[in-house]
Amino acid sequence: MKYAINCIGVLTSGGDSPGMNAAVRSVTRAAIFNGIRVKAIYRGYKGLITNEIVEFQSQNVSNIIQQGGTILKTARSAEFRTPEGRKLAYDNMVKNEIDALVVIGGDGTFTGARIFAQEYNVPIIGLPGTIDNDLYGTDSTIGYDTAMNTIVEAIDKIRDTASSHERLFFIEVMGRDAGFLALNSAIACGCEAAIIPERETNVDQLDTFIKNGFRKSKNSSMVIVAESEKTGGANELAERVRKEHPEYDVRVTILGHIQRGGSPSAYDRILASRMGVAAIDALMDEQRSIMIGIVNDVIVHVPFNKAIKDDKPLNDELVSVLQILSL
Repeated sequence: MKYAINCIGVLTSGGDSPGMNAAVRSVTRAAIFNGIRVKAIYRGYKGLITNEIVEFQSQNVSNIIQQGGTILKTARSAEFRTPEGRKLAYDNMVKNEIDALVVIGGDGTFTGARIFAQEYNVPIIGLPGTIDNDLYGTDSTIGYDTAMNTIVEAIDKIRDTASSHERLFFIEVMGRDAGFLALNSAIACGCEAAIIPERETNVDQLDTFIKNGFRKSKNSSMVIVAESEKTGGANELAERVRKEHPEYDVRVTILGHIQRGGSPSAYDRILASRMGVAAIDALMDEQRSIMIGIVNDVIVHVPFNKAIKDDKPLNDELVSVLQILSL
């Protein structure tokens, strides 16, 4: 069944990430450029259910490309996980004459989109908006570069005090079950180790780091820890070191939600802009249930089921680089 795309809905869902506004701007203006009306859906799938829908013109997205967060707001929606909730969402789409959706978010957003598309034959295109960079099929996600730069700036400042006091710092960064932020920020900041979910962590590995990395030739050491049940988190690791090596002055810093905030980097603004235009091109080309990704600086289409189900591989070369340079 072919769909005539006369009006699209755009929403942001899940955790916010810098560059989401740039993506909303790009989707809106690319659609209008191609003669397609745009309806902005506030508060993600929740707003689709509660009919928080407003028509956007080009001026609605003026002066937002530099703003962090999302002007459309975002919310988790337990109701959208139910058939009844999705029926309400679809009824509101019909009421508002929305023919297709562009959804900006992470794997949870795409999981909901895939089910919704199957149930109601709705064309949906996804843009990867998450600082975790954990979606399969794309080299980078919208917000990852900005979050990385925020982390680097924070760690550089922590290193100043770590060196002054000859301390061992455990710094926890976001990433959920992906270690991309932790590993790359550790390399960028000259840290001694990164403890990431993709590598099994145990007492012996930690002990090896203490013996090899925290030496007399270094007046401080910094370990980056990805927040995850698999790593145990920075507090748990620090407590183990305190018990096994009471001679070390151990400190913990959890960077938390500052990683999600701030004005998006130039890279994230450009990436979001390219992906937004590509989303409208894909809809006009009768594509559906795909995520727009980027591989080797080329826009690609990734089926939702692959983006969601397949694990994004970690580059083993980066692990080796960190080990070599932490001597």
